[in-house]
Amino acid sequence: MTQMNYTDNVIRVAIIANGKYQSKRVASKLFAVFRDDPDFYLTKKKPDVVISIGGDGMLLSAFHMYENELDSVRFVGIHTGHLGFYTDYRDFEIDKLIENLREDKGDKVSYPILKIVLTLENGRIIKARALNEATIKRIEKTMVADVYINNVRFESFRGDGMSISTPTGSTAYNKSLGGAILHPTIEALQLTEISSLNNLVFRTVGSSLIIPKEEMIEIVPQRTGIYTVSVDNKTYNLKNVVKAQYYIDSEKIHFVSTPSHTSFWERVQDAFIGELDS
Repeated sequence: MTQMNYTDNVIRVAIIANGKYQSKRVASKLFAVFRDDPDFYLTKKKPDVVISIGGDGMLLSAFHMYENELDSVRFVGIHTGHLGFYTDYRDFEIDKLIENLREDKGDKVSYPILKIVLTLENGRIIKARALNEATIKRIEKTMVADVYINNVRFESFRGDGMSISTPTGSTAYNKSLGGAILHPTIEALQLTEISSLNNLVFRTVGSSLIIPKEEMIEIVPQRTGIYTVSVDNKTYNLKNVVKAQYYIDSEKIHFVSTPSHTSFWERVQDAFIGELDS
């Protein structure tokens, strides 16, 4: 796609949309506006702003597309379905978004993300980042693993698996597991058990744990086999995981700070409580 009158002062914009009709319609409207506007430059390479159109799943995909450029890119979400935690605009607020971007001064709202380092028995090391959460489970049988927090052996876990979430991810799978909701400006991890075995023989703490950003969570499986490891909306089957380490990444995700950037507690209220009776 060719953009005329490109200068260093324009905002480089990438538009990422899911396959739904409404998302495609919104994307087409944005393309039409930005294509002919000298203040914007449409490009998928090294954008300043990534516009995600769809829902939280689409934003997660956009995040992973640009996870190696987090120091130079900001995100903004448009939701075309149910209310999302990462979306500031509805599909009928396109003109408002365009107006806010024209007045943009580079302000941002930043949230912590999760760094994952997996070590396999064959020596292979896998590194990844997560915006919401990462989980580890054993496929064949009960997962047995030693859990270390800041290099201190905390417990021996037996159960289906464990979930490690970011503050923004605390409202996702973590919440369904009974974990706490954390405000996304709190730089901490949350460790939550998945169907742990607790009886006279096996015992774990049973509650989700909030781990500060300076400390690391390490899970050391005690049995060989195939482990299912998820990183946000991606899932991998890995053989013989020796250890899995989780900590707050040095990078953060940055969102465009505009008058439409919704309060986190408003998002929680809208998603789980709804309108309150007066």
